[in-house]
Amino acid sequence: MSYQTDEPIKLTRDCQVVAVPAGHTLMLPQGTEVMITQSLGGSYTVMVPSYGGLFRLSNRDADAIGKNTRPSEGGAAVPGQALVGEALESEVWQALKTCFDPEIPVNIVDLGLVYEMQISQLNDGSRVDVKMTLTAQGCGMGGSIAGDARNKLLELPGVVEADVQVVWEPPWTPEKISPEGRTLLGIH
Repeated sequence: MSYQTDEPIKLTRDCQVVAVPAGHTLMLPQGTEVMITQSLGGSYTVMVPSYGGLFRLSNRDADAIGKNTRPSEGGAAVPGQALVGEALESEVWQALKTCFDPEIPVNIVDLGLVYEMQISQLNDGSRVDVKMTLTAQGCGMGGSIAGDARNKLLELPGVVEADVQVVWEPPWTPEKISPEGRTLLGIH
């Protein structure tokens, strides 16, 4: 995790971003000035003064802010080759592990926020459906986190549809945090 307060950076090309916390997408035009406030899970949170808010910029657009794009952290994906079966399932879980609640430095899988993940085969590829929750029902980040997860799933080779729903049943409790997440949070 890294937080940065660099000088303004001008986007070198148009980029799709996700509004924080609302979760809707928007296209920022080339030349828009942004300031990186956070880099976490391969995404960048940027402050955009001309739009009056924070936005999540995907790793696929990192070059537009002068950063290197990183390959999938799972390592199994081959560009252009559609994934299926266990290979796709593994990459889906790896992609979800790159999604974070901006206030908690642990990914949504290790926080125990992902309740269900299903993959369906379509004629032209795969559809991934995820049901997740948040640590608190009043959290305004649900749309942003779900949007980030959806966008990362759609980047996987062969995934043509993705839907990430925020659900409230069963309620999340700290017992759902994985051993890895507990270690990162210092919970023993």
